[in-house]
This record gives sequence, C-alpha cells and structure tokens, in this order.
Amino acid sequence: MTELRDLSRPTEPSSSYLDALRERTAERAARAEVLTSPHRGAAPELASAVASAVQERFAGIAALSRRIFGTPEEAFGEHRSAAAIAGAVRAEGWDATVGVFDQPTAVLTQAGRSDGPAIAILAEYDALPGIGHGCGHNIIAASAVGAFLAVASVADRLDGRVVLLGTPAEEGNSGKELLARAGAFDGLDAAIMAHPFGYDAADHPFIGRRILRVHYAGVAAHASATPFMGRNALDAANLHYQAVAQLRQHLPPGDRVHGIVLHGGDRPSIVPASATLEYYLRSHEATTLRELSTRLREISEGVALATGTGVRLEWDPQPYTLPTRFNRPLTERWAVHQEQVGRRVLTRDVVPSELAASTDFGNVSVRIPGIHPVIAVSPPEVALHTEEFARYASSAAGDRAAVDAAHGLALTALDFLTDPTLREAAAADFDAAGGRLDVEGYFS
Repeated sequence: MTELRDLSRPTEPSSSYLDALRERTAERAARAEVLTSPHRGAAPELASAVASAVQERFAGIAALSRRIFGTPEEAFGEHRSAAAIAGAVRAEGWDATVGVFDQPTAVLTQAGRSDGPAIAILAEYDALPGIGHGCGHNIIAASAVGAFLAVASVADRLDGRVVLLGTPAEEGNSGKELLARAGAFDGLDAAIMAHPFGYDAADHPFIGRRILRVHYAGVAAHASATPFMGRNALDAANLHYQAVAQLRQHLPPGDRVHGIVLHGGDRPSIVPASATLEYYLRSHEATTLRELSTRLREISEGVALATGTGVRLEWDPQPYTLPTRFNRPLTERWAVHQEQVGRRVLTRDVVPSELAASTDFGNVSVRIPGIHPVIAVSPPEVALHTEEFARYASSAAGDRAAVDAAHGLALTALDFLTDPTLREAAAADFDAAGGRLDVEGYFS
C-alpha cells in the first residue's frame, strides 16, 4: 500500500527544468563567439586612466554597496540610501542634489561640459519587503557611483558630460517613468546601468508589464433565504480567474499573466456584492503586451455579461513598463570592457530567455539609446527576489560584481563621450529599432 504524503505540507517543486536550462546554456556558451565591437572607443591612455580610477575606488565601492545593503528601504522611502550616494559623490568634491524631478529620494550629479553629448549612469537602491536587497540593488547603486566618479576624474577631457541619476522605486512602482514624465531624461543622449544576476549577459530580455485590477459589482442577498435575489461578484471573480487560466494555453511563448483575488466578500451567508482581482500582464514585445491587454479586457466584459454583474477595469495604478530595447553598439562596448576584467558576456541566444522579469528601464530605453546588461553575482540557479540571492548581494562576490560593473559602465560611458562614430552608430541603431516611442500614450 502506498503511504500518503504529509498533506499538511506542500510538495517540493522539481528543479529538473531549471537543471535542463542550465545544462543547455553551458553547451551554448561553449560554442558562442565573444562579442566584439567595430568602434575604437576612447583613446587607450584615457581608458587606462579611467580603469585605474575604478580600481582605486574598489574599497569605497564595496563599502557603499554593503552600507546600502545594511539599511534596506522600500520604494519612495530610500532616504538613507540616497544620502549615502550623495555623500560618496560629495566626498570627492562633486555637487549632488537629493530630491529632484518631484521625487524626494532621487539623486542628481554631473560632470563635464554642458554643451556636448550627455550620458546618464543610473542607480537603483530600493529594497523588497521582507527580504531586503534580494534583487541586489545595492550593487546597482554602488557600481553606478563608482563608474560616475571614475569618468568624472577625467571630466576636463570629455566631449560632453556624464550624469549620475539615482532612480527610486523600481520594484513595482516604475520610478524611472515618473522621473521621465518630470523631465529627468530630457537633454540626455543615452542611459546605461547594470543589474546583478546569475549570468553575465549583454542583452538578457526584460519584458513589459502592466497591472490590471478588475472590480466586479454584484447585488447582496441572503445566501440561504433569497440567493435568487443576488448577483454574485465572487462568482464573477472565480469565472474570470478560470477564463484567464484557459487563455494561457493560447499565449505567445514568454507571455505571462498571474493574479490574485484581493477581495471576495465579507461572510458566507451574504451573496458577495463586490470582488476584486489583480493581475500582472507581461510580454516580450510592446505590441503583444497591447494585444494581451485587449484579451483581458474582453474576458472581463464577457464575465460581467455571463454573471449579471457590473465591471470596472483599473489599469496601471503604477505606470506600466515596456520591454527593454538594447542598443547594439553600446552593448558591444560593454562586452569588450567586461572581457578586460575576466567576464565572458553571453547574449540572449545563449542565456535562457524564460528567466525574464520586468524593469522600468524599459521605458527609458525606448526614449533614448540604452543598455541594461546583467552581471553574475550568484550561481545561475539562484533566483532574484530571494533571501539566497540577497546573501550573494552582500558577499565578496557581490563586491567584485559591483566593481566589475563600475568598470564596464565607466568605460562604456567614456567611449560614448569621446568617440563620435560610436555616438552616431548608437543613434542609428536606436532609430532602426523604432526610435522614440510615445510611452505615456502607448496604450491609449
């Protein structure tokens, strides 16, 4: 007789699929060619000076990363983190302003000429509820600061200016979109940043995301005496959840819809007069995210007809994020500079695209040329947004990743500010990919 498992505990999810992805990635990586760049970038003497400036700040970069990690602050409340970033910049003689573009925890500083091209290095520093820096934003912030200071050390030899922009509230709140609407990216020609991950990859996809809240309005009634006088909003929510589950079979590869019931009634003896669901919709392309949004609207309205309830859709209580667009010429320069510190950068053809999340940098990347590479800080099987990843973000491997990322960002920014042909190629690549999108009006 087969012994029943302990039904008070869930079963352990199998890692076989992740294991297969890891093996497949290793096989592809062994055959992959190293990314190269046709552009010369900065003059060797200048590049060497900036690379040395990064290494001279190794201890400071690591200390800033650990400091931000030790005081985790959630979205819009990153006061200590913003102060730490501003303090690190001011310690080297540069002005830094905290509280810009209508965001009290945004940070801005710049160096170089105001009459030439401008590139921004972006910092993130918000943490997650409960697990702190389980996404490694402490590494993002420290690497951005280190990169800015290294480039600023040669400010008098730049064709333009380098900007450090501290961007709050990435986790679920689209802080960069709020900054963009306030003009933070006006006058900038490119933006770059790097995110910790389980692989070194130049163009790992980050997919678009929308939030949808579906509110059903029913009619309350005594659930035993006169249920026929009610219209059950919870039934509508249940039918909606099941309809979305059936939709998943017919979605393009990589699309995601995941949701919860926020409210489903007050007590069993009353036919629920209201129910609310919340969904995240994700897709690899802006166009397919728009199509997915239409499907969810149609399901919501169809369920209202089927159940006799009223329905109200609340889209994007926080601004939506679009899929990240990667600028090929800048991506290639990042890869070249990562090779210099012993990191072999892979591409989306190698690293599993199934392991995709979303970022508000996507909204920046369709306004101006940009890159958002990922840098390995943990083994590939360690997922972001976990306590295990947080341990790596505060380890020696995290310190090394912050410094290596600072090296790549600094040298890429330097290339952009000293090589006119690279700037022209970056602009042409951006235009060929569709140019500037009307982000605010995209789903109108």
